Parts: sequence; C-alpha cells; structure tokens
Amino acid sequence: MATTNKRLARKGEETRAAILDIAVRQSATQGFDALTIGRLAALTGLSKSGLFAHFGSKEELQLATLDEVVRRFTETAYLPSLAAPAGAQRLSLLFVNWLLWTERCGLKACPMMSAMSEFDDQPGPMHDAVAQQMRKLDREVARNVQVAIESGDFSGAIQPDQFAFELFGIIAACYRNHSLYRDAETGNRAKAAFQRLIDCARSPSASTA
Repeated sequence: MATTNKRLARKGEETRAAILDIAVRQSATQGFDALTIGRLAALTGLSKSGLFAHFGSKEELQLATLDEVVRRFTETAYLPSLAAPAGAQRLSLLFVNWLLWTERCGLKACPMMSAMSEFDDQPGPMHDAVAQQMRKLDREVARNVQVAIESGDFSGAIQPDQFAFELFGIIAACYRNHSLYRDAETGNRAKAAFQRLIDCARSPSASTA
C-alpha cells in the first residue's frame, strides 16, 4: 500500500512538473493571462478535472507558474553567480547570467517581463508576488554594490539602490530590443551599457590600480 502511494505521489509530481513546463513556455510567449485551466488541458492532453486536481483555479496556476519561473531563474542565473566573490565580480557574473538565462532554459522570451507588464497595475496576489520577487533581486544587487563600496571597488558616492535601478533598465531594454526589434546587436549593446555603469561606479583608486 505504501509503495502504491509513493508511486501515485511520484506520478502526480511528474504530471505537475510537465504541466508547469508547458505553462512556463506559454507565459514567455503569450503571457500569464493566457494561462487557463482549459487551455492547459488542451495543450497537455489532460482533462479539466485533472488540471483542477493540481491547480484549483486560474490564479493558482499563474502563481505556481511564476514560482517555477523564479526557480529556473534562480538555478540558471542567480546561484551560478555565487561562484564569484561578493561585490563587483558577482554583479558582473549575475548580469551575464541574467542576459542568457532564457536562452539557457530554452525560452523564447522572459516570463518575468511578461508578468511585470501584465500585472503592474492590477492589484492582487499576482501583482504582489511579482513585486516581491523583483524587490528581492533589487536588494541582492544593492547588497553587492554595498560590498563593492566597502571593498574599495566602487566609489562611496554610488547609491546601491540607484545602481540596481539602472542595471534593471539595461536588462529591460535588452529584452525589449531582442523580442520586439530582433536586434542582433542587443547583447553587445547591453554589455557596453553595463560596462559604462561599472566604470562610473568604480572608485578612483580601483580604476588606477
């Protein structure tokens, strides 16, 4: 009996993972609002009742998909950046990983960008969840800027929150140019903009060392 229950639980986990994989890909290209129980049932070949067994509502499905997006970003972009020392080096590695994470995950666009544009002016659980995740990322960037200041890599005149703001502006512009303009130079433009941000942040002693 216990073995049967374990098998059923494992099968349920595998089915949920398969549903979320499709949901993440859909959210990247068509947005989170397109994620419905009916649409996912058609794409997965499951019944609506089968989908409801895993996600009781459209909102629950959206939130679970957002969690999966964050998990993939964390594993693909954030955790690998921890291999570099905290501060300027970690910021540089995080930036590169941030640019490449969707490609590495086989996604055609960034689901988080879709989520921000869809829920920025819609109060509710999805708005709050998206805002919470982005604030976490802002804080991590700002924390590493502070470490760079304390180590002497960055000037003490640099404001960590402002650096985080400008860094995200580069990322957002990069994804826009890539998705909307199909600009082949998008990656190079983003890297050049980031390098200028780093150069402006460096302390005089660090730039002459």
